Amino acid sequence: MKQPLAYIHPDAKIAPTVVVDPFVTIDKNVEIGHGTWIGSNVTIMEGVRIGKNCKIFPGAVVGAIPQDLKYNGEDTLAVIGDNTTLREFVTVNRGTASKGKTVIGNNCLIMAYCHVAHDCKLGNNIIISNNTQLAGEVVIDDYAILSGGILVHQFTRIGSHVMIQGGSKVGKDVPPFITAGREPLSYAGINSIGLRRRGYTNEQIRDIQDVYRYIFLKGMNTAHAIERITAELPATKERDEILLFIKNSPRGILKSYFD
Repeated sequence: MKQPLAYIHPDAKIAPTVVVDPFVTIDKNVEIGHGTWIGSNVTIMEGVRIGKNCKIFPGAVVGAIPQDLKYNGEDTLAVIGDNTTLREFVTVNRGTASKGKTVIGNNCLIMAYCHVAHDCKLGNNIIISNNTQLAGEVVIDDYAILSGGILVHQFTRIGSHVMIQGGSKVGKDVPPFITAGREPLSYAGINSIGLRRRGYTNEQIRDIQDVYRYIFLKGMNTAHAIERITAELPATKERDEILLFIKNSPRGILKSYFD
């Protein structure tokens, strides 16, 4: 829908069912899919791809250049999937030469005043609460929930089905299926409520708990725990997902509160 009080670059590709409110700026090299709503005073800069049925609330800025001194004007993207909501004053920077794009997946909710920096990669069905700040090249896997006011260090990875307490500082990787909190950020148990809501059985949840007992509660270092898990616990999809996450973690994972 053409809004006379908005600026839309003639080269932007806007689906005919997109609703653009007054005082929006949409730059060149932008694509927006069917059914998306762009609220007033939103700025969408070059290199943005927004999917179908998204909601971008007033004051958001999508596709600004990275806040990274290594950025040298290269053509990069900021990609937003389908059915994703960016609330008021969310900022999403596009990528650098490192990854080439910043990605937020499908069915995500990014609440007001959050920042998603260059080259971050967010999966699907993620919720990030108000004023949480993601530094560059952070990876967040599907169904993670980050409460408000969290600071996430660059290059950190947060696993699937994780829940993190508000106000936390995330400086180590957070493996899947757990809750994390306290200061410094520590393992606080299994996200059993979230897992049940998403169809995990009691048996699957018990298997996950068994894995994390070795990692966090038996007093072993991580390498020894992995050896014991591999030798003593049956192979399951969840066990292998946890082990693969830990083995591929260059930053190392968070510790147990009881360490």
